[in-house]
Amino acid sequence: MQVASLGHGLRRLRTVALGLTAVGLIVGGFGGGDRGRAAAAEAGDPTAAIRQAAVAYAKAFNTGDYVALADQWTERATLVEGSLDLEGRAAIIASLRTWREQHPAAVMEIEVTGIELLAEPLARVAGVVKFRSQPGGRQVLSRFTSLRVREGDTWRLAESVVVPEHATALDGLAWMVGTWTAETARDKDGSRTTIETIYEQPLGPYCLVGRTRIRPANGDQVEAMEVIHADRSTGLIRCWVFDSTGAFGEGVVESDGLAIRKRFVGAPADRAGGRLARWTQVLTPAGDNRCTMQTLERSIDEVAVGDGELLHFRKVR
Repeated sequence: MQVASLGHGLRRLRTVALGLTAVGLIVGGFGGGDRGRAAAAEAGDPTAAIRQAAVAYAKAFNTGDYVALADQWTERATLVEGSLDLEGRAAIIASLRTWREQHPAAVMEIEVTGIELLAEPLARVAGVVKFRSQPGGRQVLSRFTSLRVREGDTWRLAESVVVPEHATALDGLAWMVGTWTAETARDKDGSRTTIETIYEQPLGPYCLVGRTRIRPANGDQVEAMEVIHADRSTGLIRCWVFDSTGAFGEGVVESDGLAIRKRFVGAPADRAGGRLARWTQVLTPAGDNRCTMQTLERSIDEVAVGDGELLHFRKVR
């Protein structure tokens, strides 16, 4: 759905493991010996207390206890997980709740590979999250590092960074695969422009390829090609787009847990003049094989050119 971004003259794309939103929220330990850890925690062992807090977090996630989950985070905590970049306890829990309601049978466990006590009262935790969207489903692994801070007697999460397994980095974009169509509002003469976008994964799970055709009632058809790729070296989801007007852009994909934002920088169409184009494309799933798309923050040579029309797409196959 590159439409209205390049041919009309229209900044960092980070990956998409939206399906793993909840994974990033569990950043301690999980496994056997819970009673022993609880006893050690009560005796004042900070390492055991951190592991016990993680056990409690995993239990809260698997049972959908959002009050207990919220108590695990500091008020100004941050979570970075692939394309997801959230700030504040409220935003993190809201994103988790939304994802959990869509995957009520999801289960997870955590393997802690290290706990480093930095300075009272801070600790760095590293490990692996093992996650299944449903019992018996495919297991997804993600590596994490987190910072826990002790507030009173409770070790809470102040920040968490989660890097999804490379082969699953684009799972959160799987809903985009297929053929989508939309129409613009009617022009003064009553005509509409039709848009068709097809997303495929011809190279397996590491790459998403999109082709868009924009067919105005009057005028030349515009075609665009988009490539979305999971960058293993940086953990980012990168994106490139080119169209038949001579325009191009590159960037990264970001998400707030609901909408997907592609922030591009590149060159405008030949006929538009100028040398530098910037724009942000926002995709929002709407359920029932529908989504909206709008191009915002458009500029040419740092001069704003106005936002694009809000388009309503429907998946037809």
